[in-house]
Amino acid sequence: MLTGYSEVWLNGTNDYAHKHLHHIGDKMVELAHNYYNETDKLKLRVLNQCAREVLLAQSSDWLFIITNGTMVDYAKTRIKKHVGRFNRFYDELSTGEIDTQFLEYVEKQDCIFEDIDFRIYN
Repeated sequence: MLTGYSEVWLNGTNDYAHKHLHHIGDKMVELAHNYYNETDKLKLRVLNQCAREVLLAQSSDWLFIITNGTMVDYAKTRIKKHVGRFNRFYDELSTGEIDTQFLEYVEKQDCIFEDIDFRIYN
């Protein structure tokens, strides 16, 4: 493996994840554009949680862990969990059927970036 070319974060052990990370990144940009002027407090909470899920899924730690072969299942599970949550919230916004219990659970479980504003993706 050559060094200095980001191969820790993009190689044959973890390259599958990038299509999912790019996909939710693109969908987050779409949400930020479509809901930029949103005022509904519940939707704003979901949109901000979507932004958190993108950042948590994109954490370089997961790809680094997979490359180094330490706790690989945990890292893969974290990527899958955050991508899955993002997609669930995206679908809930699309249908207007927001599961507030699930939202509250996720907000408590991963209460990071308290002041995030999803509009940064616009």
